[in-house]
Amino acid sequence: MTATLRTLAFRVAFYGLSVPIVLATPISALFGRRAMMAHAHAWARVHRVLTRRLLGIRVRVEGVVPDRPVFYAAKHQAMFETLELQLILHGPAMVLKRELTRIPLWGWAAQRYGAIVADRDASAAALRSMMRDARALTAQGRSILIYPEGTRVAPGERPPLQSGFAGLYRTLGLPVVPVALDAGRVWPRRGAKRPGVVTIRIGDPIPPGLPRAEIAARVHAAINALDI
Repeated sequence: MTATLRTLAFRVAFYGLSVPIVLATPISALFGRRAMMAHAHAWARVHRVLTRRLLGIRVRVEGVVPDRPVFYAAKHQAMFETLELQLILHGPAMVLKRELTRIPLWGWAAQRYGAIVADRDASAAALRSMMRDARALTAQGRSILIYPEGTRVAPGERPPLQSGFAGLYRTLGLPVVPVALDAGRVWPRRGAKRPGVVTIRIGDPIPPGLPRAEIAARVHAAINALDI
C-alpha cells in the first residue's frame, strides 16, 4: 500500500471512530474528571493503534517519566504528539489555544478533561486566568504540558519561546521537563504520512527559580535537541 493510500485509510478510520467517541463524552462527564480522563485516553489509544497498523509509525521513548507533578515543555511538529504524549506522560493537563476550545463539543470536553486556555492577546486578565487554572490542576496532582514555541512547526524551525511559558514557570514553581521529538519527519503538515520511528526524548528536570533568560535558553535547546 502506498503512503497516500495509507494516509487516506488512516483518516477515514480515525475520524470515523473519533466522531462517536467525542459524541459520547457527555456520558463520561456525568462520572467526573477521572472518567473523562479514561475516555480521552481511550481515544488516544485508538489513535496509537491506527498509526501503528495503518501508517507504520512507531515510537521510541528515551528518558524517564517523572513520578510526581512537573511542568512539561515539548516540541510541537504534528498532531501526532498531542495524543501520544497524553499516554506517555500519564495525562498531563495541556495548555491549549482558545480557538481550539471553541470547537463544538470537543472544546467543552477538553476543558472538562483539564485543558488550560491560553489567549493569543496575552492580556493581563487572560494570563491571570491561565495561572489560576494551572495552579488548581497541579494542586490536584496533575502535571502541566505546554508547547512553549506556541505553534506547530516544521522540522528545522526553532521559533523563540512564547511569554506564557515564563509566566507559568514562575507561578508553578515546578521542575521543567523538556521533551524533544521528531514527529515532523514522518508526519508532515501536508501530504502523505510516512512509516518510520518517532523518537520522543524526555530530558532531565530543570529546577524552578532560574532567571527568565536562563530557563528559556535551556528549554529551547533541550526541546530542539533532535532537530538536527
